[in-house]
Amino acid sequence: MDFDKHIEDLLQRYWLGETSLEEEAQLRAFFADGEVPERLRRSKEWFTYVEGLQQESLGEDFDARLLSRVKMPVVKARRVTMSARFFPLLKAVAVVAIVIGLGGVVQRSFFGSVPEVAVSDTIGRQISAPSVALSGEVPDVAMEKQKMDSLKKGMEKPLESINEH
Repeated sequence: MDFDKHIEDLLQRYWLGETSLEEEAQLRAFFADGEVPERLRRSKEWFTYVEGLQQESLGEDFDARLLSRVKMPVVKARRVTMSARFFPLLKAVAVVAIVIGLGGVVQRSFFGSVPEVAVSDTIGRQISAPSVALSGEVPDVAMEKQKMDSLKKGMEKPLESINEH
């Protein structure tokens, strides 16, 4: 009776997950015997089921059978040259060069017919354009010069008055 009480305590600890490997081996040995009390019959079924699962194995030739059913893809290694690595970068540079080139062509085509705007032919020359929006009217050069002179005179007077004080 004492042994049955010990087995019941071990079973309670087993279901709570608190048993050691040695204690679980004791339970398996107990349930492997033929005679088990009626109240422990369900536990015997569990331990015989688990024991049967542990005895099943995949076999020595499992890996070979599995690999024979699976078709392995053939992977071919290829060398990547430096030019192949930089090819996407070269594509981007080409696109930028084309956009910049087309920008110059479009600018010449839009402003080529306007006489007031002189578009440069080479890099480094500046575009000369009137100071007002392009309306087709040519400003009077004498009137512009008079306005600039009056602005210069207006700037000199305050400086003289400041120096006098």
